[in-house]
Amino acid sequence: MHSQILAPVVALIAWSLVMLVWMMLTRLPAMRAAGVDLTKLTGTKASDADRVLPPQVQWKAHNYIHLMEQPTLFYAICFALALLGQGDGINAWIAWAYVGLRIVHSLVQATFNKVAVRFGLFVLSTLALMALTLHAGIALLYQV
Repeated sequence: MHSQILAPVVALIAWSLVMLVWMMLTRLPAMRAAGVDLTKLTGTKASDADRVLPPQVQWKAHNYIHLMEQPTLFYAICFALALLGQGDGINAWIAWAYVGLRIVHSLVQATFNKVAVRFGLFVLSTLALMALTLHAGIALLYQV
């Protein structure tokens, strides 16, 4: 039997891959249209693309980068909770809430990109992450 908290982990990884594909499907044609030759690029950084590609294209790339940042903490705490035997019930539900909020955050950022909306979603997902971390800490204290 596996821990229920592993399902939202897999779901967020799958969503990150969806965003990667969406980013490539929009970014590569935009790069071609802007005259960017990938074979001639050396040592570029993200801000270089921001100067030549339309913002709507870059929004997807920015979101993909965001999915490689804070969610790494989510993965770690979910694995910790699973190993502690605390990955079911309320913690699994909180993990699903985190994933749902991050997916909505992605959709907002990749489409109309209202910062106030994104920020609200980010704060809510951070609160979910904090709750999972608190629960893991409590589990560690009481399993000593």
